[in-house]
Amino acid sequence: MGQSRAVTVKNVCQILLKKGLISQEQLEVVLSRADSQAARLHSHQQAGYSRRFFQAAEQISPAEVISSFNLEIPGTGRILTEDAITETIAQAVGMEYVKIDPLKMDLSLVTEHVSRAFALKNLVVPIAERDGSILFAQADPFNNQAIEDLRQSRNLRIHQVLASRSDILKILREFFGFRASVLAAQSQVAAGADLANLEQFVQMRGQMEVEGSDKHIISAVEFLLQYAFDQRASDIHIEPKRDKSLIRLRVDGVLHNIHTVPKQLHPPMVSRIKLLARLDLAEKRRPQDGRIKTSHKGKEVELRVSTLPVAFGEKVVIRIFDPEILMQDLDSIGFYPREYQLYRSFISKPNGIILVTGPTGSGKTTTLYSSLRALSSPEVNIVTVEDPIEMVMEEFNQVGVQSAIGVGFATVLRNILRQDPDIIMIGEIRDRETAENAVQAALTGHLVLSTLHTNDAPSSVTRLLDLGVPSFLITSTVVGIIAQRLVRTICRECRRERLLTPEEIAYLQLERGEVAVWEGAGCGECRGTGYRGRTGIFELLDFSDSVKAAISDKMDLAALYDVARADGMVSLRQVAIRKMLEGVTTYEEVLAITG
Repeated sequence: MGQSRAVTVKNVCQILLKKGLISQEQLEVVLSRADSQAARLHSHQQAGYSRRFFQAAEQISPAEVISSFNLEIPGTGRILTEDAITETIAQAVGMEYVKIDPLKMDLSLVTEHVSRAFALKNLVVPIAERDGSILFAQADPFNNQAIEDLRQSRNLRIHQVLASRSDILKILREFFGFRASVLAAQSQVAAGADLANLEQFVQMRGQMEVEGSDKHIISAVEFLLQYAFDQRASDIHIEPKRDKSLIRLRVDGVLHNIHTVPKQLHPPMVSRIKLLARLDLAEKRRPQDGRIKTSHKGKEVELRVSTLPVAFGEKVVIRIFDPEILMQDLDSIGFYPREYQLYRSFISKPNGIILVTGPTGSGKTTTLYSSLRALSSPEVNIVTVEDPIEMVMEEFNQVGVQSAIGVGFATVLRNILRQDPDIIMIGEIRDRETAENAVQAALTGHLVLSTLHTNDAPSSVTRLLDLGVPSFLITSTVVGIIAQRLVRTICRECRRERLLTPEEIAYLQLERGEVAVWEGAGCGECRGTGYRGRTGIFELLDFSDSVKAAISDKMDLAALYDVARADGMVSLRQVAIRKMLEGVTTYEEVLAITG
């Protein structure tokens, strides 16, 4: 390749063949169909990008063409990705390969050194600073003239690295799009356009569309949402500070700083989001909740919007509900066989109360919705009472709590019993009246699913007693209690084995001399964290005869623990340790989640 000074499908395939990443048969298939595959990819990308954006960078790379065949690397069972091909090209030409992580990039660095047009034309982008030099990622290893022009015109110290064309285009689209929208909106503010009064204007006109002068704020919000979807974020935080607004994303349970925007643009951005969520634009002193329904890559996505007045303005948190995550098969959310069979026996009961407990963000909603989905059929009437409705589903009859007009959980529950339900899901049992209504529903032949905020399954019994539910009603209505957490799973691309230290073994009370566990070294796929995705761990308390006998109004919680363990209950800590020993999660995650 060094002789030809060009990257083609043919010479990249030859390198991959020498490296053992493809076979001779695979090489022949790729070469015979490369032109038609490139044309198909070209057509597909034209549909995905705006015309101006696409024309500036329309050359499909050989790595994209080859990776689109989804070739299996011989003898590994792994698919040959564009990143793996680009890394191989980098090795062949003696360049450093970088997997671009958008969550670790500085928006101002990306956009201040090159113009969007120059970056698109040459497919180069500044991604970081290192030892006084700017790291420039380029898609073509031989495109040195563009970098040389930058060195001379900008007087920059530049270190060249290779990155995939897809990564570079994504950064250019998302960062330059968001940056351009923010700068345009900021210039309008400087020119006197009263964007801060956007919310009053919309309220007076009563329109769902804002005027064209506000298009930059609209674009900035749309770029932000698309960016969050692409990064697999579960939450977007927009936080006003003294002189700026901070935007953070939560990915796999961890918050990442991604952007800062000028403080004067915070109010119009918040107003745009409130407008989409149909919230009161003029009300800035009280917290509000709303929802947005949108789509991403052909599937519907629910967004739950929460606003909260803080010291420097209104903070907005947008929770992203992906239907594929929220509505899973029960056997795919992390149960072990014993717990799965036990939980299936809980939800197959004709009546009684099933409680799901855990802190915020522990996956309770996923468990409840997945359970309702498993129970849903034309023969049953499922009614839910939620605050707010997490995901709108046609299969269920969902009722949203509206505290402002006196429609609380208890009020709705009293009326639901006249709606001939078979199964009732209560978002949360948080007061005595709701608990009493749940018990009443269970006593009258209904299956009730609900949540509590407790740390483990046995302490939920104490919580019900604290709410004023007599022990004889608890034992006669509760079928079972499930406590859960979410643990981050080790990235499969960079996992490596290590031995626990004697101190770590002693801390976990493992009766072994040597214990091998796994951890993530950190790679491009997991953004250097060593983790990718999360799975559930579950502690199930079955209300057997022995457990019921241990429950009384003056119950000893420690005694209940002993009885439950003797009855087969496996604690959250024990389940987490099992996941660790199986190589699903790490020692550090076990400690972080279970204390």
